[in-house]
Amino acid sequence: MKHGNVEVICGPGRGKTTLAVGKGIVALTRQKRVIMIQFLKGSANQEGLEILRNLEPNLKIFRFEKSDTVFAELSEEQKAEELLNIRNGFNFAKKVVATGECDMLILDEVLGIMDQNIIQAHEFEKLLDARRDDTSLVMTGTVLPETLRPYVDFISRIEYIEVDKQE
Repeated sequence: MKHGNVEVICGPGRGKTTLAVGKGIVALTRQKRVIMIQFLKGSANQEGLEILRNLEPNLKIFRFEKSDTVFAELSEEQKAEELLNIRNGFNFAKKVVATGECDMLILDEVLGIMDQNIIQAHEFEKLLDARRDDTSLVMTGTVLPETLRPYVDFISRIEYIEVDKQE
């Protein structure tokens, strides 16, 4: 049985989701089953997802949020409603890692739900402890909490570097 790794893609720069999707596509070329669960992105901006949906059933993408606006832009009342949907997504992720439903699980912006105190560190640690050894896990978000570092095998940090172009 091959041991799956836990990888984090974090940082203030853009491209974390793109890198995670790329890792998922590489896994597909190796005949692996991939599930991607996206958090904090809302339901409206599905740009680019339709092409990925053509890769089903080997790549499955889930969003549990119902709002057509990203979480950070919601009113407090709307956020309260979306918290249930986000928790449902997190509970689904726990089920996926415990059952080994896929070879690679991508949890896009999952670090953001910890950063915003939607999911507590101890809940996240339970998910990581329940992971089957042969399931790889890729997590994205801006900030990697120190409490999760012991679980992580690799960290990719994405930074935004402004290029000074002189004419």
